Amino acid sequence: MKQQLEAIRVKALEAIGGAEKAEDLEALRVQYLGKRGELTAVLKQMGKLSAEERPVMGQLANAVRADVESAIEQQSAVLAEKALEERLEAEALDITVPGKAHKLGHKHPMYTALDEIKEIFISMGFTVLDGPEVELATYNFDKLNAGEGHPSRDWSDTFYFDEDSRVMLRSQTSPMQVRAMETMELPIRIIAPGRVYRKDEVDATHSPMFHQVEGMVIDKGVTMADLKGTLNTVVEMLYGKGTKTRFRPHHFPFTEPSCEVDIQCHKCGGKGCPTCKGEGWIELLGAGMIHPKVLKMSGIDPEVYSGWAFGIGLERTAMRRFKIADLRLIFENDVRFLEQF
Repeated sequence: MKQQLEAIRVKALEAIGGAEKAEDLEALRVQYLGKRGELTAVLKQMGKLSAEERPVMGQLANAVRADVESAIEQQSAVLAEKALEERLEAEALDITVPGKAHKLGHKHPMYTALDEIKEIFISMGFTVLDGPEVELATYNFDKLNAGEGHPSRDWSDTFYFDEDSRVMLRSQTSPMQVRAMETMELPIRIIAPGRVYRKDEVDATHSPMFHQVEGMVIDKGVTMADLKGTLNTVVEMLYGKGTKTRFRPHHFPFTEPSCEVDIQCHKCGGKGCPTCKGEGWIELLGAGMIHPKVLKMSGIDPEVYSGWAFGIGLERTAMRRFKIADLRLIFENDVRFLEQF
């Protein structure tokens, strides 16, 4: 038995020293020290020994077990250190290699145009207001001189919430005119940007949801000449000196006289193309002198005060500002389009 134990010791220590993987080391532990291992098999023969031999062989067997366990522990530490070195070498970084540039987000072209408009009007002494998108007919129509039966109140044009046609998604930012007149002291100079909603068919220049910037001035002695001069100045500050505008007579229930302002098509230079529907001009805004009835309904004496107002389409402003041919591109969130700005 002594020879068997010594042979197991020599064989086990040699095998353990040559193990190159943790899995191989575990297999050797099971082979020699497991329940069915070689050392266990020898120990089962202890019962055949004499009383004098048993303590000696038991002591030798324990020494062999201790040597094997120690060898396994030492080799396990060696293999762990080797594995760590290999992992560190595999994960090593070359700090001289150029890093990967991260793409940074930036402002949407429409909001760039909005910020430019705000800066222009703030520099002129205007205050920026914000108002509700869910609006009452009182503010969206009644107090803007668009009474019952006016075409703009039709269900085919406006998104209503109730059958009585009294609550809706606002179809214009003009209600902010009334809210300003009711709450602010005279004189008033405000702009009010925001989303508006109409049942328009989607095409290159129309959308059922779009943005407007409402503007209004009320003071003594305000004239149509002030309106035209202000709008031409704003257009040139947005698009550059020499930008061509066209003022056309129009009708709005809340202004009298009224006009629409067009700018020359940026795509064709006035020659006519699909973007401007062959007209050479793109409608930018509606404007006019505030109707005396609108002033009266808000408690302002039209004999003392006068004013003008406008509503500018923000998407169309951005289209002209950045030479965008189709309004739908502004809402599609196509990264290939947006990263150009």
